[in-house]
Amino acid sequence: MNIWPLKFRDTTDGMVLFADDAGSFFKAGDEFLERYVSGNLSNSDQAFLREGGQSYDTELDLFWTSFAYRWSQRQSRPQRLNYVILVPTLRCNLACGYCQVSRAPETARGFDWTDETLADVLSFLETLEGPEIKIEFQGGEPLLRLDLLERVRDLCRARFSHSQFVICTNLQNLDQSAWEFLDAEDTFISTSLDGDWSTHERQRTHNNELTRTFFSHLEKVISRYPEGKVSALPTIDVKNPPDFEALLDNYERYGIRSVYLRPINHQGFARKIDQGADALQSWNRLHSGFIDLLIARNYRTGRFMEEYYFSQCLKRVLRFGADNHVDIRNPNFFASDYIVIDYDGQLYPTDEARMLSRIGRIDLGIGNVVDGINRAKIEILNSAALNHFDPDCIHCPYQPFCGTDVVDDLSRYGRVGIPRPDTWFCGRHLALFDKVFEILYRRDEATHASLAAWLGLPSWDDDMVTVHA
Repeated sequence: MNIWPLKFRDTTDGMVLFADDAGSFFKAGDEFLERYVSGNLSNSDQAFLREGGQSYDTELDLFWTSFAYRWSQRQSRPQRLNYVILVPTLRCNLACGYCQVSRAPETARGFDWTDETLADVLSFLETLEGPEIKIEFQGGEPLLRLDLLERVRDLCRARFSHSQFVICTNLQNLDQSAWEFLDAEDTFISTSLDGDWSTHERQRTHNNELTRTFFSHLEKVISRYPEGKVSALPTIDVKNPPDFEALLDNYERYGIRSVYLRPINHQGFARKIDQGADALQSWNRLHSGFIDLLIARNYRTGRFMEEYYFSQCLKRVLRFGADNHVDIRNPNFFASDYIVIDYDGQLYPTDEARMLSRIGRIDLGIGNVVDGINRAKIEILNSAALNHFDPDCIHCPYQPFCGTDVVDDLSRYGRVGIPRPDTWFCGRHLALFDKVFEILYRRDEATHASLAAWLGLPSWDDDMVTVHA
């Protein structure tokens, strides 16, 4: 009998988590680990591994074929380019202290698309293949150039059979033209809501009147539009986090049940903010506590809310193809299904790459709207955009579920290829997947209720995860 290599990791309950390269997993005790590493598996062990698809006889064995199929379904495949992030202006009417995009003042010149750039952007969009497109307008504050947004939307509606638009806006200035633009059924709103009034004002508006305007407009868009039209997310300062119960109360008040907690990004103006030497550990503790709070709150209220990224990681463990978030794609191919076009017509593989280039850290531009994508540069980036052969990742049971973040490594450390455990990305995702498996193996009603809700299942019970005695 041949056994696929098993990777293992101690868990907080005294057990050991085992996983193979295809993402099948189970828990067992130290005794099984000793038998496995010494080559003294019992008949019961061998039968268990056979049943779980972790062993095979020959390459003609259906168990071998099954493993190969499951492994292949874990891999992210290049897709058609159908998601474009556009930055028509870098100007903004706020001055958030942790701005990650290095925005320009509202009155600045030279930070909007010129007429020529607009024409080139429209021509670039017309070359995209396929029937569908999603456009995300970022900035700056994109509503400062509503005229540019309208031109893009008009073209996409005419060019593609299905189009969708997301406006990332601070909701500060909404005149009649803006309301008319946002009223369209194919246009969605994404904004930032950092918690209660005082937290939002401290971190974003710095002004009582501006805060009042924001919450007034947020009330209006929530009451004016159907559920799902408006989304929001908070940015968390690990040195001064909000009251999470108050944050959840505020989100629930506005009918937003998916909360994506984000730490202050190491990009743009936010690079100057000292988060402390233990920022990663602090963030992991905060996030873990937030998940516990969510589970208890959901069970208490019966109104289920989620932390978006934790739910994505949970689904990534349990399902094939659950790689909508780029951080947990593997390989994470650049300029595959999405791309960024900056205010000057330059192309970038990610929004973070755009931010990193803007501060002069490294030029991660991959072309422009006139000349197109520089495929040679993409190939260089893609050579590091997978974890299959990383000397640390190959020993990690979370490898089948995890991804890579080349741009974050370049931002923080100035290079790629440093030991994975020394990176923010690895430290964060080790803690995340530790928490995912802790939750999966809990045996209480409150946790089961949230698991079922987050996974879209009617119920969850202990038998849905495997333990080998």
